[in-house]
Amino acid sequence: MNWSSRGGERVSENKARVILHIDMNAFYCSVHAAEQPEIYRGKPTAVAGSVELRKGIVVTSSYEARAHGVKTGATVKQALAVCPELILIRPDFDLYRKYSRGFMKIAGNYTPLLEAVSIDECYLDITGSSQFGTPVQIAETIARRVKEELNLPCSIGIAPNKLLAKMASDMRKPDAITILRRRDVPRLLWDKPCQNLFGIGYRSAGKLTRLNINTIGELAAADESLLLDRFGVYGGWMKRAAHGIDDSPVQPLHEAPKSIGHTTTLPADLTTREQFRRVLLNLADQTTRRLRHSKMVCVTVQITIRDPDMKTITRSSTMEGPTELLDDVYRVACRLMDTHWKERSPVRLLGITLQGLTPKSDTPFQLDLFSYEESPKKDRLTAAMDILRDKYGESAILTAGMLGDDPSSLIRNKKLRGTSLQTDFLREPPNSEE
Repeated sequence: MNWSSRGGERVSENKARVILHIDMNAFYCSVHAAEQPEIYRGKPTAVAGSVELRKGIVVTSSYEARAHGVKTGATVKQALAVCPELILIRPDFDLYRKYSRGFMKIAGNYTPLLEAVSIDECYLDITGSSQFGTPVQIAETIARRVKEELNLPCSIGIAPNKLLAKMASDMRKPDAITILRRRDVPRLLWDKPCQNLFGIGYRSAGKLTRLNINTIGELAAADESLLLDRFGVYGGWMKRAAHGIDDSPVQPLHEAPKSIGHTTTLPADLTTREQFRRVLLNLADQTTRRLRHSKMVCVTVQITIRDPDMKTITRSSTMEGPTELLDDVYRVACRLMDTHWKERSPVRLLGITLQGLTPKSDTPFQLDLFSYEESPKKDRLTAAMDILRDKYGESAILTAGMLGDDPSSLIRNKKLRGTSLQTDFLREPPNSEE
């Protein structure tokens, strides 16, 4: 298979797939600039919570703001200190979802093999799309249409697999198209730190450093048996990835979700058990709402905890049987939090992810002597509450623990709530309820 790139360069990968990774640049800020260019375009902007109170965390910032030192995850106070002229914008996830549908629709015109991995990025397998041109021509066409039809910039990586396509799109931003071939990996990546390899996090990089493996090249040359001994199957994956090898398929959007999750960055550090539980209750409520809307059940609950230093841990627990109910998920999440987080230690972000999903209609439920009569009643009550909330809004019916003006209540606000990893809305018609 021959690829043609700019400047007449011929790019060849024998019998290789052709994968694009599309990454929308500074997506949230770019969306606001597209909607109101007279206010935001070319200005240092940042999307953050609690804008009126000048509190909260910077979710993302424009490239103009980044040039002044504004970083994602910084507090609004810190951002304003380095960039006093910064324009703060309150999140609008209804708007972001609208534009996400827009660029996914454009990309989907060139292949049915589209995998949305977040609200602002996707993979395309265009191996069989030669009728639309060379890979570079297809990428250029998508980027041009996204710019003309949505007024948004994007970076696109072209590679023989998902791993290298993702890394290629990250190499040049904003508004660029980059090719990364397996034969380019030693020259372009092997001198970089291990953490630069997509899929290797801070903790894994630290463990590699203790093994005197500091660069991607050293990881590629490392003894595989050592990596398998220290990391299990993940160690084998890391070595293959260091050589640019990745066989994972592009999974089309219409396939059922493998997990449903929601995280929230907190406007102030939380330290008490009562505060944690209020946030977990709202997270459990919204994730189970989405679970039921997808007509799925789960068997595993995972929580994500991040401290002010951006250290992140995830812990999970598998239940005895499948569920779709708030009470079950909330109970497991609280137990995980009590077990794995020391009270009074500050928390900046919390999340719940439901895993082990199966269609409810295909899943057997085992009821014991004490629950077989109560379970149908609870199912009917939950269904009735969902109908009322679909019609009258998320706050139409709340449990006592959700009442009040706790910041986590914003999770229920359809316009304000959201996460970049939430993609189930893309499976629905544009005007349907989430």
